[in-house]
Formats: sequence, structure tokens, C-alpha cells
Amino acid sequence: MASDFHEVRFPLDVALRGSGGPVRRTEIVTLASGREHRNSRWANSRRRYDAGLGIRTLDALHAVLGFFEERRGRLYGFRYRDRIDHRSGPPSRPIAPTDQRIGTGDGATRIFALAKTYGSGPEAYRRAIAKPVAGTVRVAVNGAEVAAPKLSVDPVTGRVTFAADAAPPPGAAVTAGFEFDVPVRFDTDELTVDLAAFTAGEVPRIPLIEILP
Repeated sequence: MASDFHEVRFPLDVALRGSGGPVRRTEIVTLASGREHRNSRWANSRRRYDAGLGIRTLDALHAVLGFFEERRGRLYGFRYRDRIDHRSGPPSRPIAPTDQRIGTGDGATRIFALAKTYGSGPEAYRRAIAKPVAGTVRVAVNGAEVAAPKLSVDPVTGRVTFAADAAPPPGAAVTAGFEFDVPVRFDTDELTVDLAAFTAGEVPRIPLIEILP
């Protein structure tokens, strides 16, 4: 993703008014008896957004057009803030280093990948988090927070690396709390804006789609 991804965030004031969420692909076959066979074609959900709803002024429209041109349409990915789902815990709760379990120590492993789990039990969904917000990640081992220089966080990959002398001991719960962005790209190479319609209250459609790690 590195060579075709720009580590910049889509205009925040526009993103926070946008719409969208997770999409899954389920294949359903209805039998002659009326019963169904359902099969998930995707192992992971994929977010889709429409940023057009967030554009309320000509200045905001101008900023998005400039952002689109700089990304060369669909060519380069970028960061997007999902206003509903951008934290390791609920939006209203402060980030805690025990929000999400990201691994279990074995005394040797020093690199752990950030992740967020949705639901509980055997059907819980674990989502890889590749774009944490720099400066927001908090990590704990068995509930005790660990900070630099005992660990470092890469905001480009979402990997947490413990120092050589700080590898979590066997059986230790490694947890983290964080804010994160969604890696996305424009899902169109063409933005068409009818200025007359826009000034009359009609918003342009600006589709975005998540780039899976």
C-alpha cells in the first residue's frame, strides 16, 4: 500500500458529515423447499462512504475537488475519518490501554498488530487496524500500561513493537486503545458537479471505498 497511498486525511469537516459504513457480500441460494443456503463470499467487511453529504459550501467543494485532483482520482489511497467508528471503544468513552486485546505474550514475540474486535464469543469479528492516529495509541501488558522507550508504534502500519528487553512474558495479555482512520480511495475517476443544482441544495455524489490491508 505504501507506494500508492498518501498519508493524508480527507478534509475532516466534510468527512464528519458524510454517510456510509460496512458492506458484506453474502450469496443466498433458495432451494425448492423454500429453505436457504447462505455463504459469505468475503472474509472481511469493506467500508463504503459517500462524502458528498458533507459538502455544504463552495469552499468545501473547492477543497474536495483539489483533494481529488491531488489523489489523481482512484490512483492514490488516503485516510478517512469514520465519525461513528474511529476509536477502540465507544465514541463517547475515553481511550483506555485495555480497550482491545491484540495478542498474548510468549516471552519472545515483540511485534503485535493493532486490531478491533466486534461482538463477543465464537462469532466475533476481528478487524485489522492499519492506520492508527499518531499519538493516540496506548498499550498495556496484563493491564499495566507500557510507554516509550519500552515500545514504539508505527502509524503507517499499525504495528506495535516492544523493546528487546520488554517482550511480553508468556501468557500475558497484550491490549491497546487507539483512534484510527480508514484507508480508502475514491471509487470514481470522475467528479461531476452541477453548480446550479448545488446552490439549490443538491449535493454531489463522492463515493469512497475502503482499501483492505
